[in-house]
Amino acid sequence: AGTDDAPTVVKQLQGMKLSDMFAQNGRLREDGRMVHDMFLVQVKKPAESQYPWDYYKVLATIPGDQAFKPLAKSTCRHVKAG
Repeated sequence: AGTDDAPTVVKQLQGMKLSDMFAQNGRLREDGRMVHDMFLVQVKKPAESQYPWDYYKVLATIPGDQAFKPLAKSTCRHVKAG
């Protein structure tokens, strides 16, 4: 955004796809909620781990739109109803 003006930064963030090691396929909704994919994981048995920090087996990916409350049900006072 080239600025530290909060409304300008938020507007730019809301137009971006956000993905990193913590959140994949993320986006910042108009109510300020970061919506991103979530993972259903199972802890691996020690024999299944192949390298340090290899603890989880991903069983399913839950899309952000299913994992978080829909925007239409947001109670954020800044979101216009309807």
